[in-house]
Amino acid sequence: MKRISFPIAAVAVVTLGLGGCGTDQPPVCDSLAAVQTTMHQILNANVAENGLAPLKTHLQQLKADVTVLLTDAAAQFAPEVAGVRAAADQVSTSVATAQQNPDAAHLNEVRITLGALRSSLNGLGDAMSGTC
Repeated sequence: MKRISFPIAAVAVVTLGLGGCGTDQPPVCDSLAAVQTTMHQILNANVAENGLAPLKTHLQQLKADVTVLLTDAAAQFAPEVAGVRAAADQVSTSVATAQQNPDAAHLNEVRITLGALRSSLNGLGDAMSGTC
């Protein structure tokens, strides 16, 4: 089994490119930093060596981190938050399906939904660029 490289890497590049947030910034910046940390863990998950379990754990943490980020960003960035929520829900659904049937088609669906999440996070990141 080869190492799976989902477009989640692009999400990491986008969120990492936004830079870390300092302590004098709003909570949304800390939430963004948490998403960045989890993205780094996902990028380093070696499915070939460790199987899908660690990746699943990191994806669950990403979901929790994104939930906090969306809560913190909801008032100021409502349109972007709605898009990220919808994309994150699609990722959750595709991951659940792939866990039950881990074949190429279902893993590809995870890849596609992660790409949509990446696009939504790009929009939120662009909107947040003046905040963090």
